[in-house]
Amino acid sequence: MSTQMTTLRTEIAIIGSGFGGIGIAIQLQKAGFNDFVLLEKEQDVGGCWRDNSYPAAACDVPSHLYSFSFEPKFDWSRKFAPQAEIYAYIRDCAQKYGLTPKIKFNHEVLGAYFDQQQQLWVIETKQQTVLAKILISGCGQLNRPAYPKLKGIENFKGEKFHSARWHHDYDLTNKRVAVIGTGASAIQFVPIVAKQAKQLTLFQRSAPYVIPKPDRAYSSIEQQIYAKLPMLQTLSRAAMYSNHEIRALAFTSLQIAMKPFEWQFKRHLHKTVKDPVLRAKLTPDYPLGCKRILISNHYYQALAQKNVEVETDNITEVTQTGIKTKEGKEYPVDAIIYGTGFQATDFLAPMKITGRDGIDLNEAWRDGAEAYLGMTVHGFPNMFLLYGPNTNLGHNSILYMLESQFAYILDALKQMRRQQWQAVEVKAQTQSVYNQWVQEQLSNTIWAAGCHSWYKTESGKNTNNWVGFTLLYRYKTQHFNAQDYLTQSKPALGRLTPVAA
Repeated sequence: MSTQMTTLRTEIAIIGSGFGGIGIAIQLQKAGFNDFVLLEKEQDVGGCWRDNSYPAAACDVPSHLYSFSFEPKFDWSRKFAPQAEIYAYIRDCAQKYGLTPKIKFNHEVLGAYFDQQQQLWVIETKQQTVLAKILISGCGQLNRPAYPKLKGIENFKGEKFHSARWHHDYDLTNKRVAVIGTGASAIQFVPIVAKQAKQLTLFQRSAPYVIPKPDRAYSSIEQQIYAKLPMLQTLSRAAMYSNHEIRALAFTSLQIAMKPFEWQFKRHLHKTVKDPVLRAKLTPDYPLGCKRILISNHYYQALAQKNVEVETDNITEVTQTGIKTKEGKEYPVDAIIYGTGFQATDFLAPMKITGRDGIDLNEAWRDGAEAYLGMTVHGFPNMFLLYGPNTNLGHNSILYMLESQFAYILDALKQMRRQQWQAVEVKAQTQSVYNQWVQEQLSNTIWAAGCHSWYKTESGKNTNNWVGFTLLYRYKTQHFNAQDYLTQSKPALGRLTPVAA
């Protein structure tokens, strides 16, 4: 740990100011917990919606559903909101609830350790040391870009950047552009880049399933009606939630329910791509739902343009001026754009988090990240994770999961205050039994053996996805059950020991 000039003391430290960090901060204030700070590595709030400003960035969950239930927005411009609008929404939430003075910008967290003598988290940032009784991570799963390991990439003389670190000052007009990756970000920016570039080569490792996006603009009349009759938007939200929630069956116990989506995909592909060779390249070789199902009305059309080529051969080397494939073909390019997603299974890395008795979180998670209810980890007292292991969704809004977590954490803090507990730590048995259940449930889903995706570690453990209905998760998180935890009433010099079970 680095030596810091100043020390800040607070009851609760929150890492990150995206939906998770801002949302829990709002709920803390409402519940009377006002002694907290948010530690933000950048100069503004927004999380992944601040970082992902690439062309045509937008949400693939409907706007009415992809917003806090306690802070509705009635004037969404579209059914699926664009990035700038979601980013503005998060900023507006921070300002409305007076959170800005509580945010420490440019405070990237380097690491944290639990001081057993003081029963406090010691958090080291690039600016100062923060001492906090409670540590809440709002980093989520999609905050660290993943870069492919390409031989010779350091020798490339052209422009190169990740979609989450877009170089807006670089003009792609009339350039030869290589896009590596075909994930959720790529299908949004590729159509825009294809219009600008002289030549676009898309390097595809595996084809995604893409179905039409049921998007449209909301009229000003609709916006006014929602504002005057908020219940209508509540009903709209409920209908969207129910429609998405039922889709969990297709990923779990009723996988035959994927057939309509498969039909949608085939119809969309055949309608938009006439070339049978290109269609074959764009047809996935894995079950629908194994990887994220993508939605777009422009992606396939862009790939069918004359100035676009889809290359499925593996990249062997990047030269100073281009990209070579395994079959010996070389593509001269001026720019390389990575559409390769995020290091989703690493969670809190690269921060070094050390718990009780010097336990290193990376070591505790060496076989794959796991947490009780995706929020608490044995050996790490008073630490809560938002959007942690096995809380990701393939069918509904992650904000519903976050709001379940907000309620659980608040219940924990209220019980700690009421019982005067200095520390709570999930029992090893509780965490173990829960995660055995999670993995057993996942073994019966579409993400089981034979499905390779970013949801899994290299060893094949699914550390990202929830097992089914979000309603089940809300049921499991509705109360903080102290029987699942070790509790500490007084600061202690030694090992954390249970004084109440």
